[in-house]
Amino acid sequence: MSAPRADDRVRPSLPAVPRTGRGRLLLVLALVAVVTVFTATVPLLRDWFDLRVYHGALHSWIQDERLLYDYRVPGTAYGFTYPPFAALAMLPLAWLPLTAAIVIALLLNLAALALVLRLLTGRAWRRHGWYGCALAGCALALFEPLRDTFSFGQVNVLLLALVVVDGWLLATGRGRWAGIGIGLAAAVKLTPAIFIGLLLLAGRRRAALTATAVAGGATALAAVAAPGASRFYWTYALWDTDRIGRFDYVSNQSLQGILARLGEPGRTVWATAVLVVLAVWVFRARRAAVDGDWQAAFALTGLTACLVSPITWVHHLVWLLPSFVILVRSGRARPAALLYAVMCTSVVWLWFDDASGIDGFLGSNTYAWITLGLLLWLPAGQDPAVGRRLASRITSATIPAPRAAAPAIASPAGQPGADSSGSATAATAGAAGAAAGAASGPAAGRALNASSEPTGSTRSAAWKPQSSSERASS
Repeated sequence: MSAPRADDRVRPSLPAVPRTGRGRLLLVLALVAVVTVFTATVPLLRDWFDLRVYHGALHSWIQDERLLYDYRVPGTAYGFTYPPFAALAMLPLAWLPLTAAIVIALLLNLAALALVLRLLTGRAWRRHGWYGCALAGCALALFEPLRDTFSFGQVNVLLLALVVVDGWLLATGRGRWAGIGIGLAAAVKLTPAIFIGLLLLAGRRRAALTATAVAGGATALAAVAAPGASRFYWTYALWDTDRIGRFDYVSNQSLQGILARLGEPGRTVWATAVLVVLAVWVFRARRAAVDGDWQAAFALTGLTACLVSPITWVHHLVWLLPSFVILVRSGRARPAALLYAVMCTSVVWLWFDDASGIDGFLGSNTYAWITLGLLLWLPAGQDPAVGRRLASRITSATIPAPRAAAPAIASPAGQPGADSSGSATAATAGAAGAAAGAASGPAAGRALNASSEPTGSTRSAAWKPQSSSERASS
């Protein structure tokens, strides 16, 4: 009796899913109802607070001719905190009623989110049709950073879209246009400037120069258009952290937030932690970029930006979305689902009033721990399993010809047919190498360079497999 094959083993049963169109429609409608109830009750809606800051500040600045950074939302101490170029980019808000501003913000955020998902997932979404898109929409609606971005009226998804477009340009060989999105994002909000560092790490000096020039040009434009506001921002408002909020507020899921909730106000410990995180980022992001894994390089940079920024509110964590896509892409769907589910729970707010003790240290920083864990363990670069399969393909593609053909290869130059048989063998080997390179990607192409040289056909056939394998594994 033969042993059972791997395909015959009992697999874990999966939850039953509807197979008919009607069943799927009913499931989607039920999920939409649950998501609607959840978002309306469990996490408190933010009442478009940040959008009201933008709208009120610009209306006060343009219509009432007051100073941009003097505006405060009535009853609060919060006002406009972005660079002056951000105010110029939002200038239409000065003439719009708040209701119209809310509608436009929703539409822009939805369009930016759709663009981000399209660029991150490619054409994979088409395999799942409307049903898969509906399920994904329900899952995205539960993700707390996205919920807060939409209900605050924030700009995070728009900035993410600008940066992801640059990553897509680099990954698809359109690097000559890369850098514009990063430059604009850095001019609106300073944190995305870290992506210029990624471009330098990856040796993309042209893209880095473009991003720097765009950011500098946008800032200079704001200085010309609003010299008073620019002077005040760069000399005072930028350094006044009280304008942004308390470091120890539970929504601050950065390294600074962790330390502040521990009661550690000193900058030395924070600076040391930032340097350690930056060192990890330099090592991992540069390696991913060298391997051509731009999606992972950009994801790691977004994670780092969230950790090293003094203030990273929960809604800033939309920068984690590319990391979840990478986890699913690399076959780690279950860990991705678990971490994603945690970030849908609003769990950190359980320690809103008191973050002391071990439970407070662990629970109030839950999202920061997830961000740090992703920075350390996110799959990036070439998968070792892929590398082994690649080496096997290259080795099999360069197996020496059968011994029966040896006399034809070794025929004297003067013998009739010697040249034709030798050239045919070389052509066959070259075609096989080219096919293997096309099937295996850029790494395979580099590995085949040695055996594709003009002198390669003069080497002994037994040498080629060993050489190809060694080059593939290096």
